[in-house]
Amino acid sequence: MGLHSRVEREYTEYTGHTDNVFAVAWSPDATRIASGGRDNTVHIWDPLTCQQILTFHGHPTCVLALAWSPDSQYLASGCTSGLVHIWQASTGMIIHTYRGHRRFVRTVSWSSDGTCIASGGDYGDNSVQVWQAFDGKHLYTHGGQYRVFSAPWSPRAARIASSCFEDNVQIWDATSGMHQLQYNGHSGPVYATAWSPDGTRIASAGHDRQAHIWDASNGQTLCTYREHTHIIKAIAWSPNGDFLTSAGNDTVLQVWNAETGQLLVSEPRLHQHWIRSLSWSPDSTVIASASQRSVHLWPWQQSRY
Repeated sequence: MGLHSRVEREYTEYTGHTDNVFAVAWSPDATRIASGGRDNTVHIWDPLTCQQILTFHGHPTCVLALAWSPDSQYLASGCTSGLVHIWQASTGMIIHTYRGHRRFVRTVSWSSDGTCIASGGDYGDNSVQVWQAFDGKHLYTHGGQYRVFSAPWSPRAARIASSCFEDNVQIWDATSGMHQLQYNGHSGPVYATAWSPDGTRIASAGHDRQAHIWDASNGQTLCTYREHTHIIKAIAWSPNGDFLTSAGNDTVLQVWNAETGQLLVSEPRLHQHWIRSLSWSPDSTVIASASQRSVHLWPWQQSRY
């Protein structure tokens, strides 16, 4: 039974946080959702009941970034003070704390084999650092970008795509740090990037209110999406590869076709304020969106499209 069939209302809502929620991430095994934000905590909760399971305390400042390990056993979280914690997801025990960033860890992602982390720093740091997840051994630092906002690891290869306050996305080798490709299709800061599940395409979105899909092998623009009326702060690819969801300062969650860029659904009723993070359920049926003090779970009726 899919998650969509278990959602009884039009949407459900998790309201366990006491301040703005900046990050949300669905576990790969579909059993839990992690969320974090300005209350300096990470919450683990059940997507079927929206009931809290655990609260992780350990960050001294706002939690900005979350990522589950591929096996759903561990969670990485980054905060504004520059720390990255690796947590055992079942207990909340901190396995390791990485202290290589000066401040503002805006993004964290795992390698596909679950052994390494890429973490990116915003204000006052301006780097992507790659390190071993469980002992914190620093492997290298990728510099040259001002205010890093996202640095997702390719699901199929040792490549990382990093975006920043400048109008470009860089792809580089995750084992050596060697630069491979730069995408220049945007006209302002690029706040979000996401790899397609097969690793062949990248979606990027930002200040210019546009989202681009482009070929990860050569940087060729395949599709440009222009339906948002304000800055786009989050973008996420459905695990089945067919759809993208995007959202930002216009408070509207949109779902569109990943091949054609056709808008399928525009949902303005979920949030009254900006949306900062999006995550799909592993079966591509439900979208989690974070804004203010809550996370909404919206059942995506993909069978209509």
